Amino acid sequence: MADETAFEDIRPLLQRLWPDPAKENVTAKEIAHALSLIFVNKLSPVQTGSLLTALHFTAWDRRADVLAEASAAMRAHAAKIDLAGLESVIEKRRRPEGKYNGGLCDIVGTGGDSHNTFNISTTSSILASSLLLIAKHGNRASTSKSGSADLLMTMRPTPAQLNRITPSTITDVYSQTNYAFLFAPVFHPGMRHVASIRKELGWRTIFNLLGPLSNPFGDAIEARMLGVARDDLGPVFAEALRIAGARKGLVVCGKEQLDEVSCAGPTLCWQLVEHASGTVDVEHFTLEPTDFGLSAHPLSTVSPGREPHENAEILRKILQNEVPSNDPILEFVLMNTAAFLVVAGVCEADSSNMGSGDDGNVVKERGPGGGRWKEGVRRARWTIKSGEAWKQWNAFAEVTNTLPA
Repeated sequence: MADETAFEDIRPLLQRLWPDPAKENVTAKEIAHALSLIFVNKLSPVQTGSLLTALHFTAWDRRADVLAEASAAMRAHAAKIDLAGLESVIEKRRRPEGKYNGGLCDIVGTGGDSHNTFNISTTSSILASSLLLIAKHGNRASTSKSGSADLLMTMRPTPAQLNRITPSTITDVYSQTNYAFLFAPVFHPGMRHVASIRKELGWRTIFNLLGPLSNPFGDAIEARMLGVARDDLGPVFAEALRIAGARKGLVVCGKEQLDEVSCAGPTLCWQLVEHASGTVDVEHFTLEPTDFGLSAHPLSTVSPGREPHENAEILRKILQNEVPSNDPILEFVLMNTAAFLVVAGVCEADSSNMGSGDDGNVVKERGPGGGRWKEGVRRARWTIKSGEAWKQWNAFAEVTNTLPA
């Protein structure tokens, strides 16, 4: 615990935050600066709790400008990464295709949708690593039984040692695989100063929203897909990405208030679209399971709500092609993987040379938002049937076990 005399006093800001921050001309930069004090343990627990409470009950923690500035502050206080060294090793693995430039990609959700679905974005990230370079940002469960980190650390036969992936070892990981997992406690050590306060408050705070926007690789991320658990957050997150300078991004929310592309019905989408002029706009459209050429499945068929080791066994079976091609969870995974591949740009290729098992029959049909969603599914299925997704996962798990503890 820091010496109390080292704490900074933000009472003037707190007084302006309540009850009407807009009337008091509070700025997003002021809020981001106050939050940044938390990461270096320079804000008292009482003022930290007061700040998070004021942001929550004024809804300023759901503003695009606040989220953009606050996530920038969070990334600035993340563990320092040798970006030059990272770029060097990435360059050797880069495989551009279509409109994908070969850069790092992330797929992540806010959580908190209360549906307890299977770990879809985590599974999709592994499948996508067959074609994309993945920098999956994640943590243990906070609102479900099985978070992304919990799942991967219980995989068999070789659990991943996620806490060994650090700024100093990340290049070792990418030297052997297209996949890396950035475990939030390792890459955002400053978050430990607010952990107990968040638990005591009893409601979701701005930090539940900042995680998906705060991948520590920052501008090194070429494309990202973010799931939000409330549809009113969709345009907010898309605009936050745009403000932050992102060029490729897709924000999704299932109509059931689900932070994934829904397998049960419509999914609301907000996509960043870059124009020839260099400007980036947000385009809104809706996706249905049929747009992927797949069937709709009730959420009850994909919400096992199981313990991490049980979900890990489902993941293993998917990766080893041991589930029926029309399995509800598999089709749920395929929809999300397809959407991820579409936003990355790889589905824009008019030819296909993925390797063994690739029939080369590119599906050029376009659906809502102009995306080749069915081509995304074709590629997603190939990652499993070819064994490439299992290969990438194994390489990742094995290298993490060779890293220093």
